[in-house]
Amino acid sequence: MQPDEPIEAGRARWQARYDAAFKRDREFRTLSGLDVDPVYGPPGADPRFGRIGWPGEFPFTRGLYATGYRGRPWTIRQFAGFGNARQTNERYKMILGAGGGGLSVAFDMPTLMGRDSDDPRSLGEVGHCGVAVDSALDMDLLFDGIPLGEVTTSMTISGPAVPIFCMYVVAAERQGVPAGRLNGTLQTDIFKEYIAQKEWLFAPEPHLRLIGDLMEFCAAEIPAYKPLSVSGYHIREAGSTAAQELAFTLADGFGYVELGLSRGLDVDVFAPGLSFFFDAHIDFFEEIAKFRAARRIWARWMRDVYGARTEKAQWLRFHTQTAGVSLTAQQPDNNIVRTAVEALAAVLGGTNSLHTNALDEVLALPSEKAAEIALRTQQVIMEETEVVNVVDPLGGSWYVEALTDRLEAEAEEIFARIRDMGGDGTMTAGILRGIEDGWFMSEIAESAFDYQRKLEKGDKRIVGVNCHTSTVEEPLEILRIGHEVEAEQRRVLAERRGARDRQVVDAALAALRSASGTAENMIPPMLAAVRAEATLGEICDVLREEWGTYSEPAAF
Repeated sequence: MQPDEPIEAGRARWQARYDAAFKRDREFRTLSGLDVDPVYGPPGADPRFGRIGWPGEFPFTRGLYATGYRGRPWTIRQFAGFGNARQTNERYKMILGAGGGGLSVAFDMPTLMGRDSDDPRSLGEVGHCGVAVDSALDMDLLFDGIPLGEVTTSMTISGPAVPIFCMYVVAAERQGVPAGRLNGTLQTDIFKEYIAQKEWLFAPEPHLRLIGDLMEFCAAEIPAYKPLSVSGYHIREAGSTAAQELAFTLADGFGYVELGLSRGLDVDVFAPGLSFFFDAHIDFFEEIAKFRAARRIWARWMRDVYGARTEKAQWLRFHTQTAGVSLTAQQPDNNIVRTAVEALAAVLGGTNSLHTNALDEVLALPSEKAAEIALRTQQVIMEETEVVNVVDPLGGSWYVEALTDRLEAEAEEIFARIRDMGGDGTMTAGILRGIEDGWFMSEIAESAFDYQRKLEKGDKRIVGVNCHTSTVEEPLEILRIGHEVEAEQRRVLAERRGARDRQVVDAALAALRSASGTAENMIPPMLAAVRAEATLGEICDVLREEWGTYSEPAAF
């Protein structure tokens, strides 16, 4: 809406969009029986309202859809993975059977680093922080009995994201599902690895080459699939502030937009394939404001800086996970409360999908009972609280709007610093320079140190940790991954290698190696290698040999 537009004109335009999108099939009331409107705005002129707007309209402060959750509830997408593919497949079926709306894959550390389970560097890590995936046959088992043409899947992996994506496509083919029908999200966000999580295979440039290839391939072949989920979650978990999480994440997103434009892609075609992944931390109102500011900033930059013309290209769609770092080993049942508060903040901030952490995740991978409690937390919010009845119910709150404006302003200051570091005015050059200089890492470290100092001085209080420490809780029974998982995975992998046509595998890997030295799109030869049952480690080792490895520079 325009800053000087009459409130009633904007309301009428929103009402027309709402009526066109939503068929009223029930009454929306409070628990006491009071009727509630789909959205609320000021009764008369309000000078702030041009920045706030109506739901489903630029700048999307109040959400992407005129109907809010009345028309499209968030997707319950529980992050899960442990042991081998068959064990994780059983957990996925439990999640879907209990009402989960989508899947989210957690991979173990060897997989995240592009190593096979029998690599000496994988010893002791197979299946421990996620599921082990060595080849397309593991992907077949992971989704056995789960129709990939009907279920959306998110995969949280960045360094070896492209070969893992190829295994997913091949698993779908083996189910009889054409790649063009797939819908889901691949993280692929390599910038945040250098900034925070530290799981990469090569230097930034070859990773960006692979990401560009993936963006081209998906735009042409799998239009519904989102090849990039720009992640602020790991930045926040590393110790950043909310403003840093917001700014670093959106800056990374702008860098990927510049990558797409450098490939000659149409921003209105590829930008809808970008999604985001944020942390929902414990400061309730700050988190709500962060999500609202993120939508507004992204829409404005996409329209005014990068020339996006369509609404979908201006939309910031995001997944949220409640804050792992807010969970405590002391009095772990309190983590149920923390997670519920954080999940509610994500919902009131308009998240498109949500994962709720389990109470025992600070100690181990979630037990089945803890995973069910985490799932039920979302379902209670969705089914019982009635917060889905009204779009952006906190819109217009003096406090929330002031926080939204403040976070937006802080983010803009950080964007300016990043662009200045690059020297050519692009966000990409500034990000690469900030990575090389250790600037991002030092900014996050300073924020983390400041938080820890407040905690130790008692200025920041955490129940069960530095206040209210007496308890009647009993020790938790936690999920433990035995050594037999690794032994079995290594045995099966050896059998698979022996059953392959070695000449076909070698030829496919040679073609991949050849393509890596050209401007050829890497996705088709990588798919061919995966179909031949080349392993993740074999594919990544070919690329390591061609492109080298990377160690971050020392920073003091």
